Amino acid sequence: MDKVVESAAAAVRDIPDGASVALTGFGLSKGIAASLIVALRDRGVRNLTVVCNSLGSSGHLRAQLLVENRQVARLVCSFSSRPGLISPSDEQIAAGLIEVELVPQGILVERLRAAAAGMAGFYSPVGAGTPLSDGKEKRTFDGREFVFEPALPVDYTFARAWRADRAGNVQFRGSNIHFNQSMAKAARVTIIEADEIVEVGEIPSEEIDLPGVFVTRVVPSTVRADSAKGTIRLRRAPDQGRDYDGVTGWTRHEMAQRVIGIIPDDSYVNIGSGMPALIAQNVGDRNIILHGENGILGYGRAVEGPDADPDVFDAGGNDVTVRPGTSFFDSVTSFEIARGGRLDYVVLGAYEVDAAGSFASYSLGDPVMGGIGGAMDLVAGASTLVIMMEHRSSKGAHKLIERCTLPLTGARCVDAVVTDVGVFRRGPEGFRIEQLAPGFTPDAVRAITGFPLLDQQP
Repeated sequence: MDKVVESAAAAVRDIPDGASVALTGFGLSKGIAASLIVALRDRGVRNLTVVCNSLGSSGHLRAQLLVENRQVARLVCSFSSRPGLISPSDEQIAAGLIEVELVPQGILVERLRAAAAGMAGFYSPVGAGTPLSDGKEKRTFDGREFVFEPALPVDYTFARAWRADRAGNVQFRGSNIHFNQSMAKAARVTIIEADEIVEVGEIPSEEIDLPGVFVTRVVPSTVRADSAKGTIRLRRAPDQGRDYDGVTGWTRHEMAQRVIGIIPDDSYVNIGSGMPALIAQNVGDRNIILHGENGILGYGRAVEGPDADPDVFDAGGNDVTVRPGTSFFDSVTSFEIARGGRLDYVVLGAYEVDAAGSFASYSLGDPVMGGIGGAMDLVAGASTLVIMMEHRSSKGAHKLIERCTLPLTGARCVDAVVTDVGVFRRGPEGFRIEQLAPGFTPDAVRAITGFPLLDQQP
């Protein structure tokens, strides 16, 4: 049996108009089957349904390439856009040319896994009480609302691998496992793009991550995705504080240090992309075990240059260091950790937090505010949820408000908020001031906050 095909063009030759195609990959450039995507673009088939975590930005060799070529009719994804960036997909969605279904990242993985296992679907608490549950079947188990999610089979999957043998056995490397296994198993035809193709037996049996029974074709990788720099990208320099009526707030590094101060040693902690990713830069010698929903546990600080390994990265796509005990696993395992209550703390960014402890971190149909990602899954199993964000928006609007105006990511689940002016804990009576940045008084902070704050306890 030899599953190797001579080229990506030959591998995609039978994909018809109207097919559904799952594309693996994480962030802007991690684990992208770029050769296959380019070949599918060149083939020119239309009315595709594309299933992916995110589309990437314009110009990157991601699903966005197919959108730019007007080949996509429907998207099933966790991120239809990147915050602050208007892409071809945003324009086509707004014009009604592309139908989009936003799915929490962990639910996307589970729907694929259900299809692979021959199941019709499953019930999940993720998204209950949010607009994503509208119109879906709901049931209550043990007093908690669950939402029915249907299986998500696909016609084809494009996956990127480190090594594959001629029988289709596949080995991934580092944190580049993520969606590969779930998407590959859910497809009728799985095409692997491999950095290296070896003879059968050269991959040790215990190192085969995806058995050949799930793989239809193997092609050599000939096109490399542009490598997006593995650095934390923020609008404001992390060592620059923001001015509030003449008083300078904490820098983002100082905010990260305040979050770390909340977290006890020996805690398992998920940190979101963007601002919360700075926590990894400030942990130091503390024994805090960091989790990334892409499938990494126990990683270190972000790194770039010659010390960076492109196959070792966090949930934001930042290249990170390996620490003693670091482990890698697929997205299924990662969200078992999250939804199964194994995380002691989850630290996320947000656009809004309201007085009841609900928060919003995305907006349906607004490309400036990005997509859902894995936040809903993380919230469903978090022991303690901390929101890390600036106190007011870049336009000066309240971010701590009486009631969220954006679609909820999670309802009544925020335990603490760390902003650049203070630390606030939620209790039975509401949010209480726990600590303020130097120069800020309680009255000054209340004046820039959209709901009442209780006094700091003596």
